[in-house]
Amino acid sequence: MGARRVIHAEALAWMAANPADSGTSVVTSLPDVSELQDLSLDAWRTWFIDAARRVIQWVPERGLAIFYQSDVRIGGKWIDKSYLINRAIEDAGASLVWHKLVCRKPPGSVALGRPSYSHMLCATMTDRAVPRHPGPDVLADAGHMPWSKAMGVAACTVACRFLREETATRVVVDPFCGRGTVLAVANAMGFDALGVDVGAKRCRAARAMVIGVELSEREVL
Repeated sequence: MGARRVIHAEALAWMAANPADSGTSVVTSLPDVSELQDLSLDAWRTWFIDAARRVIQWVPERGLAIFYQSDVRIGGKWIDKSYLINRAIEDAGASLVWHKLVCRKPPGSVALGRPSYSHMLCATMTDRAVPRHPGPDVLADAGHMPWSKAMGVAACTVACRFLREETATRVVVDPFCGRGTVLAVANAMGFDALGVDVGAKRCRAARAMVIGVELSEREVL
């Protein structure tokens, strides 16, 4: 079980003041427009792309930035967050390592409003070899969600397994950690974890979150 640290702060300001250490990768979900109600839709889109770019550029050499994002429909407009992340990747001068789809409801479900899937995208600032263990392109189940806005435990596990098998990551950082699902899964898989969140109540929950992750014999070895 890895160590955990949770910081009550605004994520982008904290990253600007704290350069990433070697051996750091990011797994995170950027806030939806509904969570930043002071911004108009256009202002939120601009903020989202800039925030994702800054996260990607904050990650140290050989580290990765993995984003888990669900699309939304607002006023009849479909907001494709994978497009926004790819815009940020281009703006950062980075590369897309992979793009996975994660089913939040059983495949074939008809969903009204919020889609029944999420995107998971992995970005890097450095050239990388083709992954030896890329993992599934489509996850049929996001897994248990400890709270309503959580990244599913199964999706977190896939992201952290990729970091363990394909990188020298020692610390998983979630700069928008919410109640700490990513941090708890990272700890369960042997990583140290660092979370940042602007909400004091969410920080307290993130410090206490514990999730058991079943590991295969190969992973334990």
